[in-house]
Amino acid sequence: MNAPQGSNPHTAPPPRARVVIAKPGLDGHDRGAKVIARALRDAGYEVIYTGLHQTPEQIVSTVIAEDAPLLGLSVLSGAHLTIVEKVLDLLARNDASDTRLLVGGIIPDADVRALEAMGVHAVFTPGADISGIVETVHRLSTAPDAPLEAAC
Repeated sequence: MNAPQGSNPHTAPPPRARVVIAKPGLDGHDRGAKVIARALRDAGYEVIYTGLHQTPEQIVSTVIAEDAPLLGLSVLSGAHLTIVEKVLDLLARNDASDTRLLVGGIIPDADVRALEAMGVHAVFTPGADISGIVETVHRLSTAPDAPLEAAC
């Protein structure tokens, strides 16, 4: 089978977007964040995992330094509303409010709606399908202005 004229069948597709995955606060459980980071990496994304116990300032600094259009926060501590509010404020103050924010963790239904009202682009709760998370990241990175369906 011949490749279309002007294309090289031996070149890889362009890399997908950078995604910062962060564990804010005192939460010490990062297995889920690492599973998501690996799934995104396997799907072709450049993933920057910040590690445990990151402050909102450290997270936003990483997003800016890495020029990442996507940020995933994994929060199991119950502090998701406070942390997300601070992260969104810091992104805005640092001219990075166009960063797409995804949040995963133990989040009550009422807080899912509150996070979405704050500007979170997708929220994932326990049991979320990994392929659905990857698909959401793909939609956010390829059509950032497209409306999203409920993520959880």
